[in-house]
Amino acid sequence: QVHLVESGGGLVRPGGSLRLSCEISGATLDTRVIGWVRQAPGGGREGVACIHISAGSTYYPPSVKGRFTTSTDNAKNTVYLDLNSLAPEDTDVYFCAADSSCGNLSEYAYWGQGTQVTVSS
Repeated sequence: QVHLVESGGGLVRPGGSLRLSCEISGATLDTRVIGWVRQAPGGGREGVACIHISAGSTYYPPSVKGRFTTSTDNAKNTVYLDLNSLAPEDTDVYFCAADSSCGNLSEYAYWGQGTQVTVSS
């Protein structure tokens, strides 16, 4: 089974940056993409990035494009999400997720446990 573990969350000042990591194990040939989805308490899930892990093609919604960047390190079986120019509204639990396609950026077959990102002064 696909197993995903996020790390790297924490407290950051507005305008600051964080790098989130997603360690992947148990991937198959059908595990073609890793997505990043965030969820606030009482809120819905919002996809913020998706990457094809072999080709490196990336997709972002307009709300984060230019601020968030996702990338892969295949040797380490790790996908990264770089969060830049962070604002308080970016405060959420961030999940990485796996599937065969990026789809609508928020629906995936496998999910990690999430890592908390808090943006506050």
